[in-house]
Amino acid sequence: MAELPPLPEGFSYSAEHEWVNAAADAVAGATVRVGITAVAADALGEVVYVETPGVGAAVTAGEVCGEVESTKSVSDLYSPVSGEVVAVNEFVTGNPGVLNADPYGEGWLFEVAVTEAGELMDAAGYAAANHL
Repeated sequence: MAELPPLPEGFSYSAEHEWVNAAADAVAGATVRVGITAVAADALGEVVYVETPGVGAAVTAGEVCGEVESTKSVSDLYSPVSGEVVAVNEFVTGNPGVLNADPYGEGWLFEVAVTEAGELMDAAGYAAANHL
């Protein structure tokens, strides 16, 4: 396993290795960015393709909403929250390797106007669950 960047504090994390750029208690009713964690990016290897939900799509917490393909596997992308997609990071779809280089910054995938949060952990909970 490569040296992973630190988990951003103040983010929330799903068991499926997605992140939300807000604390779990502040997610409902907010508009948040969603991405995959460095743990997921590292496990996938070199990311070569990303499929995200489109603007206007409804996403449901815990449900598949896209996929991430690497040179060694294809992985489903799960939404960590429920709501409507209000923006998609076109930079990532054209430059999927940014998920490996900057998963918590330029590597965000889409924004959601949240109606309901899924089951989310804080950075310490995610780290403990993944033995980081």
